[in-house]
Amino acid sequence: MCTMQTGTQLTKMKGKKKGLVRFFYLDEHKSCIRWRPSRKHDKAKITIDSIHEVCEGKKSEVFRRYADNRFDPNCCFSIYYGDRVKSLDLVSTNAEETRTWITGLKYLMIYHSEGTERETDIIKCFRHYLQEADTDENQGSLGFDEFCSFYKMISTRRDLYLILISYSNQKEVLDLHDLARFLENEQKVVKSQTNHNHLPAGDIFNPEHNQVNQDMTQPLTNYFIATSHNTYLTGDQLLSQSRVEMYAYVLQAGCRCVEVDCWDGPDGEPIVHHGYTLTSKILFKDVIETIDKYAFTKSQYPVILSIENHCTVPQQKKMAKYLREVLQDKLDLSNVSVHECKKLPSPEILKGKILVKVELFLPTHTITITHKHTHARAHTHARAKRKTMRLSRALSDLVKYTKSVRVHDIETQAFMSSWQVSSLDETVMNQILQLKPGELVRFNQRQLLRVYPSNYRVDSSNFNPQSYWNSGCHMVAMNYQTEGRMLELNQAKFSSNGNCGYILKPKCIRFLQITKKTQLVLKIISGQQLPKPKDSMFGDRGEIIDPFVEVEIIGLPVDCSKQQTRVVHDNGFNPMWEETLVFNIQMPQIALVRFQVWDHDPIGRDFIGQRTVAFTSMMPGGVPVHLFAWFQKLYF
Repeated sequence: MCTMQTGTQLTKMKGKKKGLVRFFYLDEHKSCIRWRPSRKHDKAKITIDSIHEVCEGKKSEVFRRYADNRFDPNCCFSIYYGDRVKSLDLVSTNAEETRTWITGLKYLMIYHSEGTERETDIIKCFRHYLQEADTDENQGSLGFDEFCSFYKMISTRRDLYLILISYSNQKEVLDLHDLARFLENEQKVVKSQTNHNHLPAGDIFNPEHNQVNQDMTQPLTNYFIATSHNTYLTGDQLLSQSRVEMYAYVLQAGCRCVEVDCWDGPDGEPIVHHGYTLTSKILFKDVIETIDKYAFTKSQYPVILSIENHCTVPQQKKMAKYLREVLQDKLDLSNVSVHECKKLPSPEILKGKILVKVELFLPTHTITITHKHTHARAHTHARAKRKTMRLSRALSDLVKYTKSVRVHDIETQAFMSSWQVSSLDETVMNQILQLKPGELVRFNQRQLLRVYPSNYRVDSSNFNPQSYWNSGCHMVAMNYQTEGRMLELNQAKFSSNGNCGYILKPKCIRFLQITKKTQLVLKIISGQQLPKPKDSMFGDRGEIIDPFVEVEIIGLPVDCSKQQTRVVHDNGFNPMWEETLVFNIQMPQIALVRFQVWDHDPIGRDFIGQRTVAFTSMMPGGVPVHLFAWFQKLYF
């Protein structure tokens, strides 16, 4: 921090022009970075809370415009910031300076994201207890006995103390026998585990599910696959930037199917961008190199490369050339011995492999096909029209198990080759769900199906993926750049198998079996250090929140329901609820359980935090639920 506040001379890169040497420094409040000289004067700054990412090396679009040997990668870094994700690309004089700035900025980003409101609430509670403990005539300081009283006030958890007393026969300690009874009765730990000290982790999420725990040897059609829509976009579908870094981001987030929209570019180089919209463009080769680098950093299971091809034959050949040169043995499927009449290979067999899916696949013995061009998502080209395209044999030859086909009739196509993949938008899918839900489930038992957002979602919003999972759809494509409820459901779904990007469908979907319904009983006990709503500092609200808990079941329509606790007034430090909520769930194998904490307000409610967990990943007993968004804890 001291080095950053003292300031450093860094070179600010500007396109292909010579960089500008400027003096960069962190302001005294550690809230923004500034530079001088600048024509913007005091406006020449980037606030810390506007920074999305800090990347080391020459990874940005600006750096790629320069010759590879122009700058030492260890001296380069980029700051991505703002609503439309601009980049500030900087070069230092040595690698140590670069490391100082990257480390410092990442630390500040974490600090600012958590905010200081929680600290303010804690200080207020701290002062309140100090005043209660300060009972003698010497006001303003605590004697030894007063300090002991103060310490008990701030450290005693009434909810835990009541459990302690109930299991210790009114003693203030648990002996070994008391502890064993507590673990068996409350935490559901069997005696054999107790004897071996295998105690449950301090979270509602089953720690065993942090690793792959499902059978990975079944055909691909038996799995849900984490899938990204228009992977390259950083924001909305019309004006946001296309960045290769998005591929690194989603792959490291556990995504196993990425989308690449390819178009003819200048100088014979195919490019990736969003059709005829105003989004920026990136090189196809750069995309493939990034996929090659990050494909298996999070998971070793196969990546599906979904290519939307708009290129002419010469540039298609370039695409095929880059795919073979860069991905090499990752494309080699010669050792996978599966006949076309049989089922698809398993994720286990395909470990370390990349499967290519090209939307306009070349049929056998011909190089020209006619199709109805219905997949262009730009508004200016939304009308369906006839178009003839020639496809490169070199590109089509890379497709083996993921041949892209159009759906004409889900009843008849369900009995065709299992090597086919179909893509449908949410509008068509919703119609099928209403008219032929049973046929759709049977279709998904044999062929891979990808569902993607409607063209009308220009803001890159996400649909609810649960209804498509309920019917067995394999690849439910999400806009990974758009945070919120729907992406949180997706994250919860795939977390239950080590976040490897593959979830084995339950037997009730694979074989249309009837399952035994389950009852979920939740006792909401207390919360700890709950912060104010994010924007409360700007309003005319009270200083202390009035929290309540809402629990939601997300699954089959018959299982979807919500219940909530009462409101605890004026207590965000340690609210107590002690309430029981009961849910009857028909198909628990596909259900998600969502915990949300709200601040009650006379005119509505304000969001505090949430946690969503797959029902099958929930731990029994008394466990804490760590909230996301504000990184707090809610104890059950």
